[in-house]
Amino acid sequence: MSTPDDRRYTEQHEWALVVDGGTQAGEGAVVRVGITDHAQDALGDIVFVQLPEVGAEVAPGNPIGEVESTKSVSDVYAPVAGVVAAVNEALADAPETINADPYGTGWLVEITVAGDGGDPTEALLDAAAYQALVDAT
Repeated sequence: MSTPDDRRYTEQHEWALVVDGGTQAGEGAVVRVGITDHAQDALGDIVFVQLPEVGAEVAPGNPIGEVESTKSVSDVYAPVAGVVAAVNEALADAPETINADPYGTGWLVEITVAGDGGDPTEALLDAAAYQALVDAT
């Protein structure tokens, strides 16, 4: 299984990738969020995804949705604080996209993070630390 090093990870198996650094004054960074390859593999065939509404405020560690597979239902947690800017509407008709491409077209939400232009994912695990976590389980 792959663990791309261009993004950060949570202990709950979400990934977070800054897709827009928010260059305008007062404009926050946009962080794209999904579940890891390890998570989708553990879940099995994903059959349903419940995502938050655009505009919903989210906080780190709080549930923002669910991913349902043929095996179980798993909560998805916000890795950063902010406001949901977009949801991956394509997953409503094709939730299995998460299994096929968890780090690409299988993304879940984008969250706008207020801030001073620093990296809002800085406190999360880097790829090596996440891989060590997975290897230890």
